Amino acid sequence: MDPSTSAATPLRRRHHHHVYVVQLSVAGVQANRFVLRYGLRLLPELFEVYNPMPYEAAREMEVELAIGLRQSGHGVWQA
Repeated sequence: MDPSTSAATPLRRRHHHHVYVVQLSVAGVQANRFVLRYGLRLLPELFEVYNPMPYEAAREMEVELAIGLRQSGHGVWQA
């Protein structure tokens, strides 16, 4: 049996999906390659408390974070 999947492994260690918020220096971008080119910095204060998480939770959190940021007046692009 693989030790990484054993029942004794803490739940948090088995979760390996992450959601990130990246501040960009340009608007209107809809692809990850632009994060590499125009990314200024990560904004961990907006996401680090949630990571890591299961895949479905990461998908839902991406949507929830995007909604909250849009409501706060930020431009949000999801890839």
